[in-house]
Amino acid sequence: MSHMHIPDGVLPFWLVSAGWVITLAILYLSIRRASGIKLEQKLPLIGIAAALMIVGMTLEIVPIAYHINMSVIAGIVLGPALGFIAVFIVDLIIAMFGHGGITVVGLNTLIVGAEAVMGFYFFRACLSVLRRGGISIGFSSALGALFSLMLSTSLMIGIVHISQINPSETLHKKVQNSSESIASHEQGYVRGDSNSQNQRIDTVRFAKTVLFLGIFGWILEAAVTGFVIGYVSRVRPDLIFSEAT
Repeated sequence: MSHMHIPDGVLPFWLVSAGWVITLAILYLSIRRASGIKLEQKLPLIGIAAALMIVGMTLEIVPIAYHINMSVIAGIVLGPALGFIAVFIVDLIIAMFGHGGITVVGLNTLIVGAEAVMGFYFFRACLSVLRRGGISIGFSSALGALFSLMLSTSLMIGIVHISQINPSETLHKKVQNSSESIASHEQGYVRGDSNSQNQRIDTVRFAKTVLFLGIFGWILEAAVTGFVIGYVSRVRPDLIFSEAT
């Protein structure tokens, strides 16, 4: 999962401020775009999509400690603008549960929002190319989810890198089989002894660990996305192919 569980006071002020400014600017543009359409049908879907994302982000899949965002599903069903708005609502709510600090909501919205927005466009692009060969809608959405998760995870790693913080600050500790482990809320965990916990983890090592463990989570989330979108396209195709918002 690309969502950062970093508490307040860890990231530099200029970075979290920039995250909030950019997020608020995109929210303003998204609200303006959404105001020009009929929202009677979309408003209940925003609530449903937000609820699904909250459940996915708060449930951990062991042993890789992965959280399924379901943001790509929200992006495909709601469209990029409403999908980004839903992601902001979700990030704000789960920050109150301790899943990252309030100051990090802006950056987390940019990261997870990128999944929703790019997931929508990747899905439409894959569908337009692969549909000629009889490829299913579910498979196209799975590919879109896979590409968007790769992008958002890379964005998260980039933010950690430019922040110049110790990447181990983004990790949390777990105890397993009487030995201490360092576990990443982002993608998984790296086992180590008590001495290694005090060592600084460089960005390259952090990126390799997150990307390696992330592959398993990406495949799982892509499969879930493909199944859900494939099912929805059969029972309510109007939700999948409605006008992009």
